[in-house]
Amino acid sequence: MTAPRPAAAPSGAGALGVLFTVVFLNLVGFGLVIPLLPFFGESLGAPTWQVTLMFSAYSLGQFFGEPLLGRLSDRIGRKPVLILTLAANAIGYLALAFAPNIWAAIAIRLFTGFGAGNVSTVQGYVADVTPPERRAGRMGLIGAAFGAGFIFGPGLGSVLTRPELGQLGYQIPLFAAAGLATLALIGVAVLLRESRAKAAPGAPRPPFLAGLRRARANPVVSRVLLVTLIYMAGFSGMESTFAFWTAARYDWGAREVGLAFMVVGVVSVVTQGLLAGRLARRFGESRVLAAGCLLFGTGLVAQVMSPAESLVVVFMGLGAFGMAMTMPNISAMISRAVAPDEQGAMLGLNMAASSSARILGPVAAGAIFSAVGHDWPFLIGALFTVPAAIMAINAGRAARRLAEAESAAGAPAATPDLPSRA
Repeated sequence: MTAPRPAAAPSGAGALGVLFTVVFLNLVGFGLVIPLLPFFGESLGAPTWQVTLMFSAYSLGQFFGEPLLGRLSDRIGRKPVLILTLAANAIGYLALAFAPNIWAAIAIRLFTGFGAGNVSTVQGYVADVTPPERRAGRMGLIGAAFGAGFIFGPGLGSVLTRPELGQLGYQIPLFAAAGLATLALIGVAVLLRESRAKAAPGAPRPPFLAGLRRARANPVVSRVLLVTLIYMAGFSGMESTFAFWTAARYDWGAREVGLAFMVVGVVSVVTQGLLAGRLARRFGESRVLAAGCLLFGTGLVAQVMSPAESLVVVFMGLGAFGMAMTMPNISAMISRAVAPDEQGAMLGLNMAASSSARILGPVAAGAIFSAVGHDWPFLIGALFTVPAAIMAINAGRAARRLAEAESAAGAPAATPDLPSRA
């Protein structure tokens, strides 16, 4: 049964503006830290395989956090979950700055990853206040906030990072990230109104495995989860080894890597903020999703084949354009395919699939990078985008069949994944 909405639900536009700002502040801190992690790990005397474990530990925390916190937000509301997770982010960044060794840093990243399992809660909030036909566009705007964080985060990180100061030079950006997470927490607490009412006392709590069974039985959700798992494995492998790849090829350092990720953020903002929704309405969410997967793979291959150092960032931009079209369309397809009181749980499972890929991707990429060759994490990641694109098309076909079956049975039909004339 659908959970009741609050009597005075926030308007979609107003709530979206608050969420955009909050997500932006939080992602500035996240984007600030990611490019410097390999160098921070090296400052602790860690080899490459241990540094990549920091990426995997964060994703392992998200793997457990996203579905659990998504289900919790369905029951108690989105706002308290957001406050809780942002507090964990701030504490995690601060603790990482004082990590005495790489294993402590890995444990802290595990805790921070669990606290960062709030993406499905944000997406659930957007779905709460947005009609189905506009969800891809509004999910894209939230994705643009993520991208904007990656514009300013890596750029700010490249300015604040001071390698000549030793470990202190890598602590300064972590202090800044903790401060930004605290600002985001304050923004949620003061400015954001709840979008859902709490579940009635004594309401049954469906077991976690029941959510997995429902996801598997849903022909749209099950396929989209596989898309997330496949393409994200390739992306996380690239992300975790990019600094080492550019160091081996072009002798880049933390500053150059940070600026390269800044370009990725610019492309993501423009694509998700201005193009993702329009393209989904014109061509259909599944088709745009498939195209995004293939463009990302093309960008990876182009980076490896790049004839000049200056073109690497251009090809990264191509891959970022493809990546920016994936998340909003995946989230929109899931939210269309499930009941409102399951959106947080199903979106959480999607983020858990993403986290699974982020656990395995960096570990596999680190091993491949060391044992096979510098280019192979990129090439294998590109290969994975082909089955991801095929699965995206199949998910769109399943959505149309589901809508036709519900219409024939006289039930309210789900909105099919078809191009809109609007």
